[in-house]
Amino acid sequence: MAVQALAKGVRMSPRKVAVVASLVRGRSVNEALTILEHTPRRAADQVRRVIKSARANAEHNHQYKPDTLFISEIQVTPGPRLKRIRPAARGSANRFQLKSSHIRVIVEGEKRTVKKVSPAKVTAKKESK
Repeated sequence: MAVQALAKGVRMSPRKVAVVASLVRGRSVNEALTILEHTPRRAADQVRRVIKSARANAEHNHQYKPDTLFISEIQVTPGPRLKRIRPAARGSANRFQLKSSHIRVIVEGEKRTVKKVSPAKVTAKKESK
């Protein structure tokens, strides 16, 4: 089962974020975080935060082993655009848009073995209380 993390409305152009996302697509989570720490782009920080969130979701909510996690899918889609106007020559105005992105990371890995408590131990604990 795959575990995902989302970052919506990141105030960066989807093209710029997609360039950074393609650097880590298909890699292990630890390797991807190392690459992103040494990538000199502003989008690297946002992608790194989403990957860390996906790793935390996998470890704490779904009991995956942290060393076996890898990025099975990473998507960058356009978010809402803010339309703005900039004054131009001769009293006219030029329109421009402030772009945003949605970043979606899906990680997969090996599940931890969950130790099951035998029913005899459970009843023994209840009786001792």
